[in-house]
Amino acid sequence: MAHTEWRDAPELPDFSLLKRLARDQLIFLLEQLPGKKDLFIDSDLMSPLDRIANVTILKQHEVDKLYKVELKPIVSSSDQLCFLIRPRIQTVKWISDLVNADKVAGRFRRYKIIFTPQKFYACETVLEEQGVYGDVTTDEWNFYILPLDDDILSLELPEFFRDNFLEGDQRWVTTAGSALHLLQSVYGSFSKVYGIGRCAKMVYESWRELMEEGEQRTRQPEFAKVFLVDRDVDFVTPLCSQVVYEGLVDDLFRIKCGSVEFGPDVTSSDKSIKVMLNSQDKVFSEIRNEHFSNVFGFLSQKAKNLQTAYDKRRGMDIQQMKAFVSDELKGLKQEHRLLSLHIGASESMMKKKTKQDFQELLKTEHSLLEGFEIRECITYIEEHINRQVSMIDSLRLLCLLSITENGLLSKDYRSLKAQYLQSYGIKHLLTFANLRQLGLLEEQQAGETLTVMESKVGKLVNDKTVGKLTDAFSSLAKKSNFRALSKRLALVPKSGEEYDLRVPRDMAYVFSGAYIPLSCKLIEQVLERDGWTGLEEVTRMLNGQEFAVTGGSSSSEARNKTDAQRIVLVMFLGGCTFSEISALRFLGKERGCRFIVVTTAITNSARLLEALLDNHA
Repeated sequence: MAHTEWRDAPELPDFSLLKRLARDQLIFLLEQLPGKKDLFIDSDLMSPLDRIANVTILKQHEVDKLYKVELKPIVSSSDQLCFLIRPRIQTVKWISDLVNADKVAGRFRRYKIIFTPQKFYACETVLEEQGVYGDVTTDEWNFYILPLDDDILSLELPEFFRDNFLEGDQRWVTTAGSALHLLQSVYGSFSKVYGIGRCAKMVYESWRELMEEGEQRTRQPEFAKVFLVDRDVDFVTPLCSQVVYEGLVDDLFRIKCGSVEFGPDVTSSDKSIKVMLNSQDKVFSEIRNEHFSNVFGFLSQKAKNLQTAYDKRRGMDIQQMKAFVSDELKGLKQEHRLLSLHIGASESMMKKKTKQDFQELLKTEHSLLEGFEIRECITYIEEHINRQVSMIDSLRLLCLLSITENGLLSKDYRSLKAQYLQSYGIKHLLTFANLRQLGLLEEQQAGETLTVMESKVGKLVNDKTVGKLTDAFSSLAKKSNFRALSKRLALVPKSGEEYDLRVPRDMAYVFSGAYIPLSCKLIEQVLERDGWTGLEEVTRMLNGQEFAVTGGSSSSEARNKTDAQRIVLVMFLGGCTFSEISALRFLGKERGCRFIVVTTAITNSARLLEALLDNHA
């Protein structure tokens, strides 16, 4: 198998410490409202909270009843109400209405709002405007990071992507900076910081300010290098269909906060089962990074090994049977349960993904990435739209076509847009405006084809002139330059070569050997060069904003601990896919290092595009 643990792997830091810190702070905040209280929790905080402090822990600290925030009148009879919420104006207005309703009814209660991960001035202003500022106590729970696994940390802020990249709302930048500051204060200083993207630069500045304000602790670092990358540097990767096992599970069943709910079609019973997906699951940890075509072979082999282990019982005497039951049986039963679940999930995925439709879809995606048979691809996309196969998938293919072709020709853009709106409704007009704003779905303007022909122009005029022409046209709009980037970084392996998915030779295996994720290739190249030197052309095509800074810890201190030098923290601002995580794990194995992924949230093509939908007609 491609991804078993290698012997010389550096040991990862213990991130359970972050959970303990968050739990202790929450308990401290709850105890500041002594006596029995009812707790109202924002719906998107339910799952993260369960990973930090479950119901039992909350009950131990005098939480009587738990409610989900639903923005409607409450039924609580408690005299003390505590609200654990994200800093959203709509929620704060709802709380203000509850307080004012109690005042009118002549009812006295104590109210406490705990904002997480931080409180914003706008929320306090709302409390003031509604006349309840003096009736409510406010606090903040600095719950910045949730460890989802040994090497995945999440800020659990899916709204970061839309707020920052579409709305231009930079309020979460300080949250990301605070998350880095927390990691640094717990696990030691970083010796080198690399980054690319406007948001990455702002997060770095925010974090640097926090560093300068706070006290500097001299302790040995547990990881030496940090790489910050904006999601809009690479939109192609999240728009591709995922084919590694964990990515497919996320695409089909939606992994939420590190766990997934398998329905009756997977469990072979009439009820659903919630399963934690992490390295503690022995079966999952061995198949999570595998290309889906290898998974069934592994699972059937695992089933045979399990049967052999069960068969050992035959011919045992009483003493041996007793030892078998106490030492092995429980572990075998747990493994058997997980194995049957993953076999069920694989069968369910096979039914959905081995259909002719899916093979055609992958073929179209690969053609778009390689730049072949574009007319046939457009015909396929038109058919996909007109058959109304999937609203999100149709949009995904349109975006992939636009990015890889550096925008669509006017006649194609207008025709495809009209067909989409006829199929899925005129209400999606605003969605098209959003996609255009982000550079995901654009119409080529007159003269823009010049950048596509850049290589041909290069033969006619000298490099300096080409540089000036490129700079002039890149200022017109944010363009993807995908073809040129793909060629420069060798993102698409040569199509004539046979690619053995059982023995991957590079990160392209996460997309069936058709494409190496741009984000991961950039990380590989920068770490190889120890900076951006030699990648000037690439950064120009990515609209610049790259940086490399020597961090706070002395280089001699970082050199002393070789393990720290071999652990790299990668922060994705705007979301990260499981395919990228699998690709980085593969790269780490090849290079003898380990990657820790910190992301604002786990994303995929559906989540990314759903965040940009504006269909509230």
